Amino acid sequence: RAPSSFAAHAGAMDELERDALLILIACGGRVLPRRELLEACGSAAAALDAGPTRWRASGWTPLQIERALRPDAAALARSRAWLDRPDRTLLGWHDADYPALLARAPHPPLALFVAGDPMHLWQPILAVVGSRNATPAGRTNAAQFSRALVTSGLGVGSGLAAGIDTAAHEAALEAGGLTVAVLGTGPDIAYPASNRSLHARIAEHGALVSEHAPGTGPHKTHFPSRNRILAGLSLGTLVVEAAERSGALITARLAAEAGREVFAVPGSIHNPLARGCHRLIRDGAALVESEPEIRGALAALMGELGSCLRSRLAASIVAADTTQAPAVTGERAVDTEQERLWQALGHDPIGMDALVQRTGLTPADLSAMLLHMELDGRIASQHGHYYRNR
Repeated sequence: RAPSSFAAHAGAMDELERDALLILIACGGRVLPRRELLEACGSAAAALDAGPTRWRASGWTPLQIERALRPDAAALARSRAWLDRPDRTLLGWHDADYPALLARAPHPPLALFVAGDPMHLWQPILAVVGSRNATPAGRTNAAQFSRALVTSGLGVGSGLAAGIDTAAHEAALEAGGLTVAVLGTGPDIAYPASNRSLHARIAEHGALVSEHAPGTGPHKTHFPSRNRILAGLSLGTLVVEAAERSGALITARLAAEAGREVFAVPGSIHNPLARGCHRLIRDGAALVESEPEIRGALAALMGELGSCLRSRLAASIVAADTTQAPAVTGERAVDTEQERLWQALGHDPIGMDALVQRTGLTPADLSAMLLHMELDGRIASQHGHYYRNR
């Protein structure tokens, strides 16, 4: 569920704007010229209305211009059909709900297709990545870290690949926490096919994210591009197990370039899948053995995310029509849950496990509520434990 103070999101995009953004996405090619034009014009519809002369001056290629003038009707229909459900969203670069951390990362995508709650992309997430051909010990480590992370209130992001990614996603879901999968395919395609059930569970309980339109199959060039989105959405990246040539190392490099933290789990010198982690550690990544080491290192970035969230909440409150009955009903439910959480807190620090037991709320819900209360100055936190601000 989304942070409760958000009033609305991009699901309210009208059909004209949605179709214009879908055409801009389908133009393909370099993202920057389209993103800059979208930002300059203020809307996708205005960017399309600007016409070929403006497009050419903005750096569009002849192929991009051709695709904008003659869009693929079948592809547009497929995307419209996929978006025609309340749990699916298209977030454009110009949208107020475009994830703040991703917007600040290098090379952010023009738009995101999201299955599940798009506000989950504003939650504090750690990317957990590693080898597709993981060892049993590697999968166990990924699962243990993921359970500990979501229990402490963080979300787990990964790429839905086999091996470490799968272990991380499954452990987060089993612990009742938030997990976000960034895909190298369209949002409707589970890859590998063996993860079809996991794909559906993440859409229901977390969020699936892709820059590719529905119907886009796997292609080897998509996965390094996918990694930049995962790194940009996350506060940091934890590499659990990786060979010296590994996509996980690409994610780690992209995370470092985005100014995010990089962590690595050490392994046996005899394990080829530990060599990538050891190389990261030699290059400056933090060697970690437990979740508290990670959370402590993320404090500064969590503060930055909190500032972004505070600004978004303020804008949402101004824009919200509080006279609508559904909004009032939602606010009452939120007030009840916040009061339950407040009663569960005391003046002595309490961990997430105990708060889950006392309130009956999930770690993902609690994480959002605790972040809001901490920003309001009502509570304080210390090493993953929370207490009423004295």
